[in-house]
This record gives sequence, C-alpha cells and structure tokens, in this order.
Amino acid sequence: MRTDVLMLAAELAARREPFVLATVVRRMAASSAQSGDAALVTASGEFHGWLGGSCTQPVVVREALAALAAGEPRLIALSPDPAAERRPGVIAFPMTCHSGGTVDIYVEPILPARRLVVFGHSPVARALARVAAATGFAVDAADPGGAHGALDGAARVVTDLASLAPEPGAPAIAVVATMGEGDEEAIGAAIRLAPSYLGVVASSKRFTQMRETLLAMGVSSDELDRVHSPAGLDIGARSPEEIAVSVLAQVVQEIRRGAEQPHAGARPEGLSSLPAFTAGASVPASHAGAVDPICGMSVDPATTRHTAQTGARTWYFCCAGCRQKFLADPARWASAAGAGSGPGGAA
Repeated sequence: MRTDVLMLAAELAARREPFVLATVVRRMAASSAQSGDAALVTASGEFHGWLGGSCTQPVVVREALAALAAGEPRLIALSPDPAAERRPGVIAFPMTCHSGGTVDIYVEPILPARRLVVFGHSPVARALARVAAATGFAVDAADPGGAHGALDGAARVVTDLASLAPEPGAPAIAVVATMGEGDEEAIGAAIRLAPSYLGVVASSKRFTQMRETLLAMGVSSDELDRVHSPAGLDIGARSPEEIAVSVLAQVVQEIRRGAEQPHAGARPEGLSSLPAFTAGASVPASHAGAVDPICGMSVDPATTRHTAQTGARTWYFCCAGCRQKFLADPARWASAAGAGSGPGGAA
C-alpha cells in the first residue's frame, strides 16, 4: 500500500473522520491494476491512490460510499463479462477500461470509534472511562473547570460544558456519573449532545428530584423520558467497576438494537445506483440521473467531466474510455440507447 494513502488514513483516523480503504485482492490480465494496489475514498467522495485505469474509479467511489453508509465491507469485481463473475459475496460490474482484464476489489469502511462522553469524576465515572476505552470507545471526559484532571482512558477532556456539541458521524453516547456534583448541569449538557443513549447513574428517587429541577429549567419532558436512570442493566452490580460494566452492557445493547433496524444498506439515499450482478440475481440500474450509453452506469450530469454532443442531445459518461468508444461510432450507440431524451443523456 502506498505511503501517502497510509498517511492520509492515519490523519483521518486521528480526526475521527470515516473513510474507506479499497484494495485489489485479485487481478486477471490485462488489467493495469496489481494485487495490493490500494486507494482511499473519503466520506465526501474524494479518491486518493491507484486501482488501475480511471474507468474503475466511478464504481469504486460509489460502492465505497454505499459501504460507508451500510457500515459493512463488500467485495466487488469489474470484468468484461460481469455475469461470469457471479459468485457468493461478490457484486460484479462491467469493466470498461480498454485494457480489459478483471479485478476484484475489497472495499472496507473505516468508521471512527464511537464517542462516549463521561460526566463526573466519581469512582463510577473513573471505572467507566477505563472499561469503555478498553472496549474500543473514544472517551471524552466532561470536567467543568478541569479541576479533577483527566480520567484514565479518556482521549480528551472538555472543561467547558457549553462547548459540547454533536459531532459528525454516529450520535454520541453520554453517561452522567456526577453523583451529587453538578448533576442537573451535566444532564442538560448531555441532552444538548443529542445522544443516542443517555444514562444517569443515580437512584430512582434522586433522578425524580433532578427531573423536577430540569423541568423547571425548561428541559422538555420528552427529552427526560429518554434518559436511562438508574443507568445500566440490572445485574446486581455493587462496586464501581461492576456498575461500569452494567452501564456499558446497556450501551452495547442499545447500539446493537439500533444496528438491527432496517436501513437502505446497499446504497445511501441520493447516490445513483449502478448495474450490478450478484450471485443469483441482477440489480437493475436506477435512472435517477443520466446513464452511460456504453456501460450502463448511472452518471451524475452535474459532476461528470466526460460528455459528448450529438445534435441537440448531450451524452454523459463515467470515464474517458466510454466517451472515446461512443465517439468512434456515435450513431450506433445513440440508436441503441433510443431516440429523444431518454436515460442515456439529456435533450
């Protein structure tokens, strides 16, 4: 893998930004790609690296963004005969590069660690920061004024609660374990994070008192109804470490329940879909945008650099290779795509 791709991956990971690594895992001549060639696709669709001819790039970018939206890797194949590449676990697309050949590319989304904000410096807060960090969460410690120092396991310390705000990516998780020190202020700040989970380590009686205070402060009852208190699963926990385990277990439970909810999965809303051949069935192209008359790929007219004009009609292409092939015999391809302002272009 190229050093520049690795360095960019490290920079994005340090900034907690999602991205996708795409690696050639198999190739058949005469593809210009070699096994081990790699590229990185950012969440905004920027492509860095090398995976062979430029004709592979539109497919990889679109499938990378789809994998990022689904949060799951995928294996794609580009081949002159995509139907021949049908096998379990593979999504096949037509190879449009003049060199021909077949490449299999493993597309892997790299998602930032889930953000968990711990409020307080109680024994439970300290235990939770350690356990959560060991489990793979990115822990932020909310410590107003910074009087207590960093919690072990916390990557960042937030000393100004007013500065807490949602960040790009998955919603944060918040746990208030202040246990008598600025409880209401901490819960109010946690609610502003719009967390997917908000737990308060307190007895039911104590939370009832905090709820009344927060309602008087203007916090809505709907927001307070979503608070888990007492936080954690009922496992009979007693020690701070056991309570931390019970809270984290409930957090994981909520995350997994959310992951099981139906989602678009294959392609995020707003992305043009591509003709794909999977094991047992083909996925037709959506004609939300223009369609390349050579390979059948959906193309965004607003972003593609490859166009051609025949009379009053504009044709759009995924890459320079398809455009050149069209220009070699425009009458043939225009006729195959149909007359008028059909999916191959715009009149």
